[in-house]
Amino acid sequence: VIPCVVSQWSVWSGCAEPCKTTYRVRRRHVIQKPRNGGEECPALEERAGCVEYWTQQGTECKQSLIPALITTGGFGKARKKRAAADGNERAGYCVEFQLMAITPGCLQSYHSYTHWMQYLREGHTVCVECQHPALDSRSLHCYGDGSGSKKNQLLHWQAVGNPRCKGTWKRIRQLDTCSCPSVHSFLFI
Repeated sequence: VIPCVVSQWSVWSGCAEPCKTTYRVRRRHVIQKPRNGGEECPALEERAGCVEYWTQQGTECKQSLIPALITTGGFGKARKKRAAADGNERAGYCVEFQLMAITPGCLQSYHSYTHWMQYLREGHTVCVECQHPALDSRSLHCYGDGSGSKKNQLLHWQAVGNPRCKGTWKRIRQLDTCSCPSVHSFLFI
């Protein structure tokens, strides 16, 4: 019995398209095919969420094209440890949003890293933190934070790690100091 043998993963490709929530790809190939009832080959391609905020010509994408990408606030603890401690990071801020619509995909979180999505509920107010490195050094804001949007304008968001979890929200206000309840605390990516 000879099992399938595959190569290591390639490096991740760039985003499939700029200015859109899209995907990037990595691949591997079969080194040895299975024989005599050996174990079948695993998947040869993986895709992951991706957003490129600059066009191929080097100009910044229009904000309205891009949904806010969010993850659990707990990710921020690890992010702060990895951030450079040279003191040059800009101070972050938080934005409160009211969740208006949520796709059913948010309740289908099968992996441990997606359990936070179960706390997203229509009508709830959530707090999303904009911190280094998501804080753009030129514009001093996070993509998708709703700055410059009209009052009561519906804005789009998407959860990182589960492309079926997305929805709309309305910006309530920006807070210079973040004091968000942990269950409803999220991060811009």
